[in-house]
Amino acid sequence: MTQQARNGRGRGRPSSPVLSRERLTRAAIRIVTEQGYRHLTMASLARELGVAASALYNHVSAKRDVLVLIQDRINEQIDCSAFATEPWDQALRQWARSYRRCFTEHTALIPVMAVLPVADSPQTLRMYERVTRALQDAGIVGADAVDIIVGIEALVFGAAYDASAPNDIFDPGGLEELAPTFTRFAAQRSADPRAAADRAFELALDALIVGLRHRYAVTDG
Repeated sequence: MTQQARNGRGRGRPSSPVLSRERLTRAAIRIVTEQGYRHLTMASLARELGVAASALYNHVSAKRDVLVLIQDRINEQIDCSAFATEPWDQALRQWARSYRRCFTEHTALIPVMAVLPVADSPQTLRMYERVTRALQDAGIVGADAVDIIVGIEALVFGAAYDASAPNDIFDPGGLEELAPTFTRFAAQRSADPRAAADRAFELALDALIVGLRHRYAVTDG
């Protein structure tokens, strides 16, 4: 009997699923989502995948590379298609909505993704380029175009957190007398916290878009 037969494996059949960047990325997202960013290490990623840590280095050279893969995987799900068909202000609105939906499903990743440099992240750079070119076509150029992107991202990340906030987030407990007006008004919000979060986001987004449209009205002719 050959050594291969004694091992019980046919020729060419791996003992574990083939490791790929896609599989590695999914496992990394799973760790952050279920356990938190602090638990994402090369060792924990190897355990999650059931491989030796050395196997990871055939695909990434460091933890930062893993974060870039996560960034690209998440950001490629954001819909930018409206910038090819809609006026810049409406396209921004649709982009912001898609951006928020995406990160509402991945709030655990926000603290990492919000401050991760875009270097070596092709999907993220393609997204930013598409938005920036649409703003440029509308006459919004230079730092203003980037500031608009940053401002929308700030709204999106905060709104994504709000969508997952607990139902009693505005319950004052025994301190209602300190904020009676706020407490009364907060109680008038929808009993459905997700619907209330959606309404708050749309209110803020509308104010932002209307303000931008007013500020750059001269560029629209």
